[in-house]
Amino acid sequence: MDFNDLKGMFGEVKARMDAAIDRVRRDMASVRTGRATVSLLDGVQVEAYGSKMPINQVAALSVPEPALIVAQPFDPSTMKEIEKAIRSSDLGLNPSNDGKVIRIPIPPLTDERRRELSRHVHKQAEEGRNVVRNVRRDANERLKKLLKEHKVSEDDERKGLDQVQKMTDDHVKMIDDLQKKKDQELLVH
Repeated sequence: MDFNDLKGMFGEVKARMDAAIDRVRRDMASVRTGRATVSLLDGVQVEAYGSKMPINQVAALSVPEPALIVAQPFDPSTMKEIEKAIRSSDLGLNPSNDGKVIRIPIPPLTDERRRELSRHVHKQAEEGRNVVRNVRRDANERLKKLLKEHKVSEDDERKGLDQVQKMTDDHVKMIDDLQKKKDQELLVH
């Protein structure tokens, strides 16, 4: 086995770890912090035209003020479905419409809800760290197998293990940083 094969393996490891980071980033973006952001509605699926669609495909979303999101349906006939989807999401939001746009007030978070959301963020971060660690375990097992099959030298295996550990440390730190940033948004008000 030559170094290019190892490089390919490291590329795959990095891609899988990056995917875990992206997942954590997306999950955390959907956690409400008391400030209105359109990413808050990323998980909302609207029943329209015979299928479920992300809300941003059936309405233009904007944040005209810090505690308000406005959804402007592309097709006025979908207004009721959009409202229903927002109401039935687990975001605890209560939209209203004036016939043209849907106003979604973002109520201030209670301290209890902030702590609850913080625990949820910690859980999301831990799930992300576990994915990264599982990728590390898989890569280390592959390296050990390659050594056992005499496809890499002990030096290459050791260097490979070190490189995988460094990628793991870097990705875990990124997740820790995302968690800290989200906690600050949630708990400092």
